Amino acid sequence: MADKAKQRIEALGKQLDHGIPAIKKTAGSSNGPRVQDKVIIITGANSPLGIGRATAHQLAENGAKALYLCDMDGSHLETHKREINALFPDVQVHVRQFDAAYEAAVKDVVAHAIQSYGRLDVFFANAGITGPLALFTAISEKDFMHNLRTNVLSVFLAAKHAAPAMRQTSKDKPTSQGSIIATASVAGIRSNAGTTPYSAAKAAVISLAQTMSYQLAGTNIRVNAICPGLIETGMTADVYEAARARGTEKRIGQLNPTKRGGHADEIARVALFLASDESSYVNGQAWAVDGGLSAGHPYVPGRLG
Repeated sequence: MADKAKQRIEALGKQLDHGIPAIKKTAGSSNGPRVQDKVIIITGANSPLGIGRATAHQLAENGAKALYLCDMDGSHLETHKREINALFPDVQVHVRQFDAAYEAAVKDVVAHAIQSYGRLDVFFANAGITGPLALFTAISEKDFMHNLRTNVLSVFLAAKHAAPAMRQTSKDKPTSQGSIIATASVAGIRSNAGTTPYSAAKAAVISLAQTMSYQLAGTNIRVNAICPGLIETGMTADVYEAARARGTEKRIGQLNPTKRGGHADEIARVALFLASDESSYVNGQAWAVDGGLSAGHPYVPGRLG
């Protein structure tokens, strides 16, 4: 906000003083950069259609000082870096290729943030896989455990190493604070939205957010889970492509009251809110961003009575 505009608002506030206390604000203006000068790590950031990439753009647009774009697949990371640097030249972008469920690599990227900037403000644990699309009786022990390792262990390791880093203070960050955000799924809230291993893993992610938020009590470090519904990403590209080939794309998302599938940017904007100080009283929650799908029981369109 410009100095003159700020002075005008302050002067107007004095004119309107009615003898009641001023509203206590815990964050800056919603019209300004919402993550100004924050240092942020994102896993699962490689996919061009993904939530990770869309979130990186929202965070860069909103004043992040540094972004770490991380993924086991590094095929697009440098492209994402160039794109963000071109659009938002003040943001320092780092790319890291590693398995988000490999502890040494997670520990290393957190350490790099602390060594380089003296702070870590946000860790968006977004890495995940769907696993085999099959009945639970046809899924092997190996596939089941691989799903849990990628979807759950990665979140645990992110929080394990991010939380102590977020407690560190400096001249630019005088108090302990931070936001750990995990990508869960509507499948972790209700059945019929994913396979058994995937749903179990995402339910575990929600439980991690709930339990860890309490174990971080008093630190001002928050842990929340985002639960997307059907979103067009690299993971769901086959569903969308098949529907387009059949001419049935408009039927995607018809079981939710919004009557459509979602976009990665719609999840990214929720992640932006949770990363910002505007969500300072949101903690230990599982936020469904699913067009309303989890608000009701499954139904057949046109047969409600």
